[in-house]
Amino acid sequence: MFQKLNNHVIIMAAGRGLRMKPLTDSIPKAMAPIKGSTLIANGINQLSKNFNNIHITVGYKGALLARHVIDLKVNTIFNTNNKGNSWWLYNTLIKSIDAPIFVLTCDNIFEINFKSYLDDYYYNKSPACMILPVNPIKGLDGDYIIENDKNVITEITRKKKSEYYCSGLQILNPFKINKITKSCENFQDVWKQLIVLNEIKKSNLILKKWYAVDTLTQLNNLN
Repeated sequence: MFQKLNNHVIIMAAGRGLRMKPLTDSIPKAMAPIKGSTLIANGINQLSKNFNNIHITVGYKGALLARHVIDLKVNTIFNTNNKGNSWWLYNTLIKSIDAPIFVLTCDNIFEINFKSYLDDYYYNKSPACMILPVNPIKGLDGDYIIENDKNVITEITRKKKSEYYCSGLQILNPFKINKITKSCENFQDVWKQLIVLNEIKKSNLILKKWYAVDTLTQLNNLN
């Protein structure tokens, strides 16, 4: 029988989904319909098979989204309305977790062997943050990962091209990040600080099945 990881995972689902209007005029992006379910319910159902501790951030139409996920084996719902996407890392009880946690977004469709990525995190000597890379996908824009020969990321940018995209999925240690960085509300600013400290690495494993849903066209293609 598969044993769940005693680790934490958080799904960031607070965004407005402006590129999915008019659908998101009435519902949050996380509730976009996908194959008889919703983006976030699909993610939670997959994660509940692997983790004991699932947390969600809500923002835009947060009350509606909270009601939607309340019966889906979620441990905690953080209200991050009008806050940046990394606010929760410095301003909730998550900040005291001195262990690796998985950080996912509600608009990523993926298949992950979480145990393998956790093993790779420890193989990379438990950095403050480890980014899960993907190969660039035609039609999907993304930030490229620039790294040195030791998997240490030196830049995350759209101005230069490399072999891998930053998927938006990551493993990080909240306690360690709070100890070595200044509080900020955007993950780009978190990453910039960690890059200076050589504390952000790229996983050796590449996500093979990954898709980002940012527009109605992409949602329709997925369905």
